[in-house]
Amino acid sequence: MKRRALGRCPVCGESLEVTKLSCSRCDTSISGHFETCKFCQMTDEQRNFVATFIRCRGNIKEVERELGISYPTVRGRLDTVIQALGFPIESDKEDEAEAAARRKEILDSLATGELGAEEAVKLLKQK
Repeated sequence: MKRRALGRCPVCGESLEVTKLSCSRCDTSISGHFETCKFCQMTDEQRNFVATFIRCRGNIKEVERELGISYPTVRGRLDTVIQALGFPIESDKEDEAEAAARRKEILDSLATGELGAEEAVKLLKQK
């Protein structure tokens, strides 16, 4: 059974560097200093979130349902993944646009009967 290489130091949390690569078939070994990929440096929780996010095709509402977490929690985890990949977090203006889109999505779901009034109110009160 193959084990997954660690991406971060279990002691201090810094990125680990791979210094040896080996082929199990022909026993060739290569030594040097190699970077790990950005995804390898994520925590298991972050990788599981990314897998769920992709499985749900980026639909935050589906991610909420599948993980049983609220919209702000999904956004928080997504922001953490974005930062782990080395990208800056979007500005507050874009967060406001996202919140407006979220409110519209809730109201549309209410209009189509997908959500009841109480559930819609509850969702609208969440940040």
